[in-house]
Amino acid sequence: MIVRKNMGRASPLLLITLVLGFCFATYNLVTMVMHNRSISKWVADDSNDGIFFDPVVEMPENVRKPKNIKLPFHVALTATDAPYSKWQCRIMYYWYKKQKDLPGSEMGGFTRILHSGSPDNLMDEIPTVIVDPLPAGLDRGYIVLNRPWAFVQWLEKATIEEEYILMAEPDHIFITPLPNLAHGGYPAAFPFFYIKPAQNEKLLRKFYPEEMGPVTNIDPIGNSPVIIKKDLLEKIAPTWMNVSLKMKDDPETDKAFGWVLEMYAYAVASALHGVQHVLRKDFMLQPPWDLEIGKKFIIHYTYGCDYNMKGELTYGKIGEWRFDKRSYLRGPIARNLSLPPPGVPESVVTLVKMVNEATANIPNWDAE
Repeated sequence: MIVRKNMGRASPLLLITLVLGFCFATYNLVTMVMHNRSISKWVADDSNDGIFFDPVVEMPENVRKPKNIKLPFHVALTATDAPYSKWQCRIMYYWYKKQKDLPGSEMGGFTRILHSGSPDNLMDEIPTVIVDPLPAGLDRGYIVLNRPWAFVQWLEKATIEEEYILMAEPDHIFITPLPNLAHGGYPAAFPFFYIKPAQNEKLLRKFYPEEMGPVTNIDPIGNSPVIIKKDLLEKIAPTWMNVSLKMKDDPETDKAFGWVLEMYAYAVASALHGVQHVLRKDFMLQPPWDLEIGKKFIIHYTYGCDYNMKGELTYGKIGEWRFDKRSYLRGPIARNLSLPPPGVPESVVTLVKMVNEATANIPNWDAE
């Protein structure tokens, strides 16, 4: 009672002092946030409602997409005419068609960008644009180096109705309908744990000079999966190609980056153009390391999945039960693969079931 009575009689001077103190604290907080805004990374939560959060400041309201507006994106993946690439593309396209028109999807058209230079036997099955490979010997056995060059050619020659593009890969499976995760000038990308710009500053400074800013401006991403506005990709793609070739020509960088060199090149090229990506951890999952499907959109089956019959992971050692895309380099993956033993994570079980469904329903599956 005494406390309430005293509070009720608080002097106007005390109230004014409290208000001014609150305003001053708020001003300092806002100033601190704005000061750090330029060096922060956009990171998304796992929700599907398009609300994103930054470790320091929320995504600005003026770049958020209204929920009642659909922004379709074109699905594009680069591929070769090798049997290994073709069977993955067929499965990927099957699940694209299954998810495309379901509620929540903003998938538009689809293009397989075939950088082998000549038609193959999937031309009638999958919408395809043929582009040239790099001149003989230029990729030095690193076939992925053809990817940026393929996008440069495709963007120059193709008529793309959608304003946005999803750069995808053959070993992607759409688990659920994919919305447009990009927001205006902020493309959406999946953050890879092994892309570490800060730990490779010495190498990256060869391609991203100090006057461009800190290496933390380089996002921990590759080019896929990325949803990006077409006009931004048209600017980035030639730079991405040139940086890739320069990195490959630098022995130190080539040795250090290895099979992820082209991924680093895309990240550097984007930073050179001042493009920052929204980092979407829910964009993709990668068995066997990601155990649950959750609210993810894409399965990326790049890693081998090896288990004993107790359901225990034996990574690095061929398991009693295994799923590894590299077991099928010369021809289509087998139909009706055996399901994993009890105890194997949901992500691996779902992957095998989805592969089995696709191979059971794609006509002439065993044809190369």
